[in-house]
Amino acid sequence: MRVLGTTVLAFEWLIVALAVPVAVNTADVRAPAAWGFLAIITVLIGVAIATITRPVGVAVGWAIQVLTLAAGFLVPLVPLIILAVIFTGLFYAAVRLARRVDAAKAAATPASDGPAVVGDTGDVRPADQS
Repeated sequence: MRVLGTTVLAFEWLIVALAVPVAVNTADVRAPAAWGFLAIITVLIGVAIATITRPVGVAVGWAIQVLTLAAGFLVPLVPLIILAVIFTGLFYAAVRLARRVDAAKAAATPASDGPAVVGDTGDVRPADQS
């Protein structure tokens, strides 16, 4: 989740940052409001990226998706709405794939009942139970 989720959120920030001047110049949005929105999104994306491997990071990521979609409808900028929908789909895919990878890793990891033993070659394997 760390790599894919972080990448989606970082590129989403870039899109929102590029949409701010467009919103100010074409949609009659006041500049302080637009830059304030970008500041809020920046902080939220920073928190989400820092905590992306925990449930709170994923929840903040979903909040970012909702805020971006809402901004697209409030401004109204159709390209921002389209990009927000695309990034919401990408974030959903990142969360879903991360859960599948975590489940596969958990299934592939053998359960060890005893202490690990380091062999002559440096590999770690479970101790014999004899």
